[in-house]
Amino acid sequence: MRFSKLLSQFLLLLAIIVVFSASGYTQNGSIRGFVYEQETGEPVIFTNVYLFKTSIGAPTDENGYFAITRIPPGDYTLMVTYVGCDTLRIPITVKANDLQSKKLYLTKSTVQLDEISISAARQDKVSETQTSIIKITPKEIQSIPTIGGQPDLAQYLQILPGVVFSGDQGGQLYIRGGPPIQNKVLYDGMIVYNPFHSIGLFSVFDVDILKNVEVYTGGFGAEYGGRPSSVMDVTTRDGNKNRLAGKFDGSTFGAKALLEGPIYKPKKPEDASATFLFSIKNSYLSESSKIFYSYIDEDGIPYDYLDIFGKIAVNAPNGSKINVFGFNFSDKVTYKVLQDYNWNSYGGGLTFLAIPGKSSVLIEGNFAYSNYKVVLQELNKSARSSSISGFNGGLNFTYFFGRDALKYGLELAGYKTMLDFYNSVNRRIDYNQNSTEVAVFVKYKWMPGKLII
Repeated sequence: MRFSKLLSQFLLLLAIIVVFSASGYTQNGSIRGFVYEQETGEPVIFTNVYLFKTSIGAPTDENGYFAITRIPPGDYTLMVTYVGCDTLRIPITVKANDLQSKKLYLTKSTVQLDEISISAARQDKVSETQTSIIKITPKEIQSIPTIGGQPDLAQYLQILPGVVFSGDQGGQLYIRGGPPIQNKVLYDGMIVYNPFHSIGLFSVFDVDILKNVEVYTGGFGAEYGGRPSSVMDVTTRDGNKNRLAGKFDGSTFGAKALLEGPIYKPKKPEDASATFLFSIKNSYLSESSKIFYSYIDEDGIPYDYLDIFGKIAVNAPNGSKINVFGFNFSDKVTYKVLQDYNWNSYGGGLTFLAIPGKSSVLIEGNFAYSNYKVVLQELNKSARSSSISGFNGGLNFTYFFGRDALKYGLELAGYKTMLDFYNSVNRRIDYNQNSTEVAVFVKYKWMPGKLII
């Protein structure tokens, strides 16, 4: 009874907020849509879409989506500006109680200028709270000196303040003093239990397929529940919509390959499309170190890994999309005579983005399953193993009211942990445990004047 009463009060409060925020909204018009790169069809993230000679506009999110609401009726010029691309200008007429959907495409600049440095940090501070948030792009990861000639997220994280690795061996990440178990790592919305390899210099993420990485080291919102220390939200890009493309990269540490292209190529930019992306990277350090790093150990350095990731993205004409992906990450450490340490992680899932026909609401959802197992084989002893597997899924709704936004959602997660080993009297101990989590959250961003509440 008490829970039902609290739920009723919560729903009443939510309805009051929506009604209050929407007051006066129906007398104005709205524009929503997506911004893409013309060459690849990839979403353009965190760029500004605005009405020329006005203060009305909105930034795109990680999907390239924007929503401009509460626009007084009239004639305007819709503009999109992005570094390295030509400015896009489109005349548009806004009518009362009218919602227009647009798919905008940016082309690379035709005029080469001298190099300049432009940061979007000031613009982000105008519309978002940036407390303890670190946003990382592939370009930033590739700009730092790398080990083995291959840029990697694990190497970039080690230069950030408040982030500590346990050393070259172990791949354990400590943020603001919290243990590794208190860090939540999301890969396209899927929970990854161990994103770093044993050597500690490489992660399971291929930089060439990353779109955006956000690291929350404190003060993160209610939508990132389940961990008290930090959250790392990693998203991948879609495959090339227009042509088949690939890349191969090799070094003394390892090699990687990337293949992407269209499954269904759109005849027009605004048509539906389907793409694929496949990435594989491995380390052959245990063999190459005998040649290049024999001064460390004549028997070689016993670290190897293999990471495989695949993704299929289907885009609808109105911008709605669904992604299906799968992965298999494995790690192997072999010390001759002493022990073998191996772990394997596999899983898959889907994400979707839905745009209703006559509303500026954004609906996002995800469902995924992953499994992580560690096996330790010591000399003259029985193997020991532990594993964790589980699913997670969620459904989020975002409403836009001018500069304000209301976001709420539901998350469901289930876990199963297993421990299998032999004690000192050679008795087998097999321990299993299951747990389930259900969570809801509501977040309202209110921007009166220059304040963000």
